[in-house]
Amino acid sequence: MKLVIFDCDGVLVDSEGPVNALLLEDLNARGLSLRSRDMQSLFVGGTMEGVFRQARAMGGDLPDDWVDRFYEKMFARLSQGVPLIDGVLDLIAAVEATGAQIWVASNGPYQKMRHTLAPHGLWDRFDGRIMSREDFAPKPAPDMILHAMAQVGADRSETVFVDDSATGCAAGIAAGVRTISYAGETPAAILAEAGAEPVASMAEVRHLLGL
Repeated sequence: MKLVIFDCDGVLVDSEGPVNALLLEDLNARGLSLRSRDMQSLFVGGTMEGVFRQARAMGGDLPDDWVDRFYEKMFARLSQGVPLIDGVLDLIAAVEATGAQIWVASNGPYQKMRHTLAPHGLWDRFDGRIMSREDFAPKPAPDMILHAMAQVGADRSETVFVDDSATGCAAGIAAGVRTISYAGETPAAILAEAGAEPVASMAEVRHLLGL
């Protein structure tokens, strides 16, 4: 194993819950009638631009600058702090102890990751190895994974990808790498259908990797 690539939200940091709650409140205020579980099935793993298009198609009264407005609200909420996923620091340390490199691949913007990762020291720890859909095609496209592999010189058999959404896991499958799905918000059955190996904890990820 030369390379382990992590998604950010819902894998490194527990930010999905606060952001989904904020999104639910915003969209329902704009004429939609959504429930908490709809956030998972409709939007998790995608981009805010995708949320904008889909919510408008569903009849939501979203202004043209909705994405920028929502990001302002989101960053204000994230600046209050979000916790790390339980056990992820131990997993990171165990991976690094093998000499393998860790990269981050997110469909979120860099500013969002700075808000969530920096307070825990992970923004600086992974400096130069953080990828965003701002520079690459978003998942489920495998572009971010393939880029990290090329930079490290790792082939498919030497690479592991960890994500928490069916969309993200599809990117790992498309890249042909071992894909482990952390079933935090997404049901394990959905992740397994995508072709990933579902786990319920970061301790299980360590076990699967033999760490």
